[in-house]
Amino acid sequence: MSKFKRIRDVILGVFMILLALLMILLPENSLGIVVLILTVSMFAYGFRLLWFYFTMSRHMVGGKATLYRAIIVLDLALFLVSAAALSRIIVLIYLIFIFIFTGIIDILRSFEAKSNGAANWRFKMTTGVITVLLAIGLIVAGLFFQREDILVYGYCISLIYSAVTRIANAFRKTAIVYIQ
Repeated sequence: MSKFKRIRDVILGVFMILLALLMILLPENSLGIVVLILTVSMFAYGFRLLWFYFTMSRHMVGGKATLYRAIIVLDLALFLVSAAALSRIIVLIYLIFIFIFTGIIDILRSFEAKSNGAANWRFKMTTGVITVLLAIGLIVAGLFFQREDILVYGYCISLIYSAVTRIANAFRKTAIVYIQ
């Protein structure tokens, strides 16, 4: 990782922590901020995938998978925008689904990293398990207390955790493979 990327990750991590703290202090408007963050990030990721497809991936083997991923991500972002206008419950269910999905993906990637002999598979496994347990805890707390701001607090905790891991990865020494 270059020095610029390390500095960018640290600044982005600090910004994410500040945003999460702001949402904790102002919980009444935080669901709109959560929807804004999710839609902007999904649109940015979808357009980045489209850009990658049109500039490079269409000439690669399996490049159409990038196009399909871009279309799916952009469709999910459009669904989130339209669902936010209809009902807050749909947005909350969507947010829980994202938590569970990312946790399961992290767990599956840790198994893949373990089978490949990578050293950081325990960190990925821990991240995935924590994310899934957080999602299950949010479902139980949301059903028990019947309050939607609990989910916003859970998203803030997830955002802080993600920011801390981003900052920690920025300071982690990267492995360099030398070919002789």
